Amino acid sequence: MTRSVLKSSARRRAATTLLAAGLTGLAALPLAAHAAGAAGTPVKGGDLTWGVESEPNTLNPQLNGQAKAKLILRASYESLFARQADGAYVPWLATAYEISPDGKRYTFTLRDNVKFTDGRAFDAAAVATNFEQIRHATYCSSSTACEFGARIQSVEAVDARTVRIQLTEAYTPFLPFAAALELLSPAAYDAPSLKSGGPELAGTGPFILKRYQKGQNVEFVRNPDYNWAPATAAHQGPAWLDRVTYRFLPESAVRTGALLSGQVDVIEGISGNDARLFKGQPDYQYLKGYNAGTPYSLYLNVTYGPTRDVRVRRALLEGLDVDAVIASVYRGERTRAWGIASPVDPYYTAELERAYGNKPQLANQLLDDAGWSQRDAQGYRTQDGERLSIDIVQSQATVRDQRDVLLLALQAQARQRLGVDFKLRYVDIGTYATVRKTGEFGSIPNSRTDTDGLNIGYHYLPVDQGGAINYSRTAAPELRGWLAAGARSLDNAERRRQYGALQKFAVADQALAVPLYIPEDQIAAGRHVQGLGFRSLAQLPENAYDVWIKRP
Repeated sequence: MTRSVLKSSARRRAATTLLAAGLTGLAALPLAAHAAGAAGTPVKGGDLTWGVESEPNTLNPQLNGQAKAKLILRASYESLFARQADGAYVPWLATAYEISPDGKRYTFTLRDNVKFTDGRAFDAAAVATNFEQIRHATYCSSSTACEFGARIQSVEAVDARTVRIQLTEAYTPFLPFAAALELLSPAAYDAPSLKSGGPELAGTGPFILKRYQKGQNVEFVRNPDYNWAPATAAHQGPAWLDRVTYRFLPESAVRTGALLSGQVDVIEGISGNDARLFKGQPDYQYLKGYNAGTPYSLYLNVTYGPTRDVRVRRALLEGLDVDAVIASVYRGERTRAWGIASPVDPYYTAELERAYGNKPQLANQLLDDAGWSQRDAQGYRTQDGERLSIDIVQSQATVRDQRDVLLLALQAQARQRLGVDFKLRYVDIGTYATVRKTGEFGSIPNSRTDTDGLNIGYHYLPVDQGGAINYSRTAAPELRGWLAAGARSLDNAERRRQYGALQKFAVADQALAVPLYIPEDQIAAGRHVQGLGFRSLAQLPENAYDVWIKRP
């Protein structure tokens, strides 16, 4: 099937509408239009300083799995297609795609007159190099890109504007992955800093990565030759701003203080306590939107420790009062999650809403039935002299949005309600990788912003078969059946049916995860900053390409 990607005005308008299908029982947050708050004619020039919560663990966009880093890296690195809120593909570095009838061959037609910021041509050979590289585990083993690279049989630059990729078998999620892969200049793969990223890794974006100071900031300058923005953008040609600096301010109070004092122009990641300082205030603007993908959840390991027993897992799912914890920690500024997808994700289903949870009597009976019926002097449940302890491991690099406070509140509630000992452990990236590899943990909390079923596959495929973040370490054949059927089908209704069945099994039946809250992004800025907004599908904060400074 050949797909000429549409660019009509109706499609462009759709890019700023919120996908609302299936939002039973959950009110969708209003999605800010791409140029929210813009007033007047954009003005060229000026510098912008943006306070951000998370420092990228690598500046190589193909290896960085942090959702928060996408705001930063999207300034320099671009993809074949952009996406609208309804999931439709919009031309960007490619103008069209074709999928063979057997679903194994993908052909991409590339845009002309594009170049990387190191001066090299953007052509089929360059794109082919990118897809060839992700086939090598020595390059991408730390990222989900390798899972897709392993499905590629061959890559061919047919001519200067055409790339053909042959898969080993039909796999529907390959298109959204290929469409979103951030593309690097071929010279990047010979750079000593390839794994860490940095100025040596050229992209095609509206800004050029100029300088990185670890622990402090990263600075971008305008790409004067840029003229290939997708139709989801508010303008064409070079960016309005001369320079954008992202300052790493991990503490919420510090970010808030920096904006209130004028040290920065914009911040993202506003705590529930601080939202009132900007919402409805005349000198500030406050924008927010749900992320697509998977909610922040406690994934419970079925292969290690007490959570091997489904009764223990179900006790946690049923016994915790997650609503009360979320309301307390976030002051009403976050929304409880119930399933395996966000309500703005195309494969969200509402069947699990209010179907479980806050049933301590049931939970305690389940723990008694599982043999954890004794108590020690501190009130924790025991069995054969062993305390019912669950080791919850969180990477320090991904601690954001008061998640440390949230886990402390859950820890206290687990002890008081259930007699369960949540042992919270925050680790560096190296230790985190080791823990994931060995599987010696009780739970890893996580969220993910991928859509199109990618997020579901990453979490529920077997670890050695594409489940790059399968923190429950499940290998249940039922899950593989639903995932395989969803991956083969080109029918969205059928895919929703398959993922809906998976959701009921994963959460309600097997308690592989305890969904906590729906991740969202918040932006606060001074009124002088114009053009802020969110990406139309994933709803992550958009980069500063359309942003401009309103002068007095």
